Amino acid sequence: MFSIEELYQTYKKDIFCYLQSLTRDYTLSEDLLSETFMKALLALPSFRGESSIKTWLIGIARNVWLQHLRKARHWVQYDDLLCVYLTESESVEEHFITKEKLERIRALLKTKDERTRSIVDLRVEGWSYTEIAKKWSITENSARVIDFRTRKWMKETLRKEELL
Repeated sequence: MFSIEELYQTYKKDIFCYLQSLTRDYTLSEDLLSETFMKALLALPSFRGESSIKTWLIGIARNVWLQHLRKARHWVQYDDLLCVYLTESESVEEHFITKEKLERIRALLKTKDERTRSIVDLRVEGWSYTEIAKKWSITENSARVIDFRTRKWMKETLRKEELL
């Protein structure tokens, strides 16, 4: 298994760059980096290895950032959250999104039915699948499937158009 020191030395730059791309604030990124590794330390015994350790750490960092936004009650641009929603990956480069891409993502979403658009919007805003399922009177699994298929479709479309 990994020690937290090894993880920190190996991944601190990648995680910091990812956080920097989200926050655009050096000091805040440093704080969130520390919090990310504190949470990783606590969660390390439960790491199942279903993803790479880097992907796991990026996920923790993303959750720490979202938690910070909720606590701070900062106004977050929907576009920033939509970007994070669509590019959940370990590649920081994929996180950056141009105005052209954003307009195309919005146009793609407009082609979907109201429920699908709402599910995507709610996920972007941080709602759980359980909360979405209750709102739409569907099963949690249905909410997951609709979200997964929509995200997959958008990514495939953007890749075909060489926007992602």
